[in-house]
Amino acid sequence: MTADAADRVDPVAQIDASPPGPRIGAFFDLDGTLVDGFTATAHAGDRIRRRQARIGEVVGVIEASMRYRFGRMQFERLRTRAAGYLRGESLAELDIVGERLFGGRGRSRVFPAMREIVLAHQRRGHTVVMCSSALTIHAEPVARYLEIDHVLCNRFDLDEAGRLTGFIAKPVIWASKKAVAVEQFAAANAVNLTGSYFYADGDEDAALMAKVGNPRPVNPRRGLAALAAEHGWPVLRMTNPGKGSRGGLRGVLK
Repeated sequence: MTADAADRVDPVAQIDASPPGPRIGAFFDLDGTLVDGFTATAHAGDRIRRRQARIGEVVGVIEASMRYRFGRMQFERLRTRAAGYLRGESLAELDIVGERLFGGRGRSRVFPAMREIVLAHQRRGHTVVMCSSALTIHAEPVARYLEIDHVLCNRFDLDEAGRLTGFIAKPVIWASKKAVAVEQFAAANAVNLTGSYFYADGDEDAALMAKVGNPRPVNPRRGLAALAAEHGWPVLRMTNPGKGSRGGLRGVLK
C-alpha cells in the first residue's frame, strides 16, 4: 500500500465492516485519546482560580506534573499526592464540580473524530468501555457525554461519610494493572479480546495493546509509536479540536 493510499484509510468504515455484537470490545483511554490533553488540569486550574488551593498545593501539583512528565515519579505516587490535597472533600460535591468543568470548556476538548469512532462501535453493538487512569470525577462526565456505559478508572478512597481520605482505592489502574482490569472485565462480560479494539496514546498502554486483536494507537507517544511501527499497528492521527480544526483523523497502516 502506498503512503497516499494509507492516508485514505477510514477507521469508521473499517468498524462498519467488522463483526457485530457485544463479544467485540472497544476499549478507549481518556486523556490524549478521547480528549485533547489531560482532564485533571481543568480541576487544578479551577481550584487555583477560586483560591481553594494553598500555595503548597499549587507548587506540589506543578512539581509532580513535571516529574511525571519526565519519568521521575511513579504514576501511583503522583495520583496519591494529588488525592492528598483533596482530603476531607465531599465526593458528591466533587462530582458536581467535574460535571461543571466538563460542561464548560471540557466538552470542546473531545476529539470529534474519536466521538465518531465511539458511535461506530456502538452502532455495531460492540461493548464500549472507557479504561483510563483518570479519576471518576474526570472520567465519568466524558463517558456520560459519549454514552459509554462501562467505565474502568481510578477511584478515591472514602470514609463512611463519603469524604476523601487522601488516598486512591487499590488497585491503582495504570499500565499493566489497566491490562489486568480489562482482562477481568472481558472475562466477566464474555468479551473476546482477540476480536476487540483498544485506543490509547501512552507508552504505558503497550501491555494492553498487545492483548487485543485490533490495537489502535492514537497520536502515540514515542515509545508506543515505535512499537506500532515494529508490529504494524494502524495509527490514528488526530487534529486538535481546540485550535480551530474540525478534529479530523486519518489512519496510517504500516
